[in-house]
Amino acid sequence: MMLPLTPSFITFTGADDAMYCKGMRELSDRYPIEWGILIDQDRKGTRLFPSDRHVERFRTLGVRLCAHICGSFAIDIAAGRNPYASLAGFSRIQVNHGRHGADQETIDRVSRFAASHGVRAVLQCGGGAFPIRSTKVDWLYDVSFGEGVRPTAFPTIMTDHPFCGISGGIEPENVAEILATRLSVVGACQFWIDMESGVRTDGGFDLVRCEAVCRAIYG
Repeated sequence: MMLPLTPSFITFTGADDAMYCKGMRELSDRYPIEWGILIDQDRKGTRLFPSDRHVERFRTLGVRLCAHICGSFAIDIAAGRNPYASLAGFSRIQVNHGRHGADQETIDRVSRFAASHGVRAVLQCGGGAFPIRSTKVDWLYDVSFGEGVRPTAFPTIMTDHPFCGISGGIEPENVAEILATRLSVVGACQFWIDMESGVRTDGGFDLVRCEAVCRAIYG
């Protein structure tokens, strides 16, 4: 049975090898999923960060993708520089430029960069509430940064907010409880959830855990 409070989609972040492509496509055919692909110029080809060859396979897979840009690439984008010729295959881009939030200039720069590539931008936020000063970007509440840290509380998602998401310590074992008892949504607001460490086993990306999350939420 589907939960009364369900996300528009789930972002599973951290696929780092094209060997997952078949399973990603099969799950995407059954559930509303966005796959977060971590991209870092200095760490590509290491665990979590796929090589250029694997990224190209993901880009042509025909599933919903979000490029999670880290490291020097993210700093360049936040500073108004454009390190990319193309983001074909991605529908959103999350710019992980730092843990200190984003001022209006950064929001504007990231938004312009995303728009120039025909995608929607995502920025991370913390604190007790979602930023409402700009609808130019989507906002992910993130105090975990991929480390499985569960926030003490999630901010309420209000009708005057832009598109918002939550993350941090969410796993197949607790996702239903979090959505049922710990997340407050006013009205018919849409939202998404993002998971990274919660869908890994022994450090490796785990499609079985991804499917378990989907079953817990959507039945």
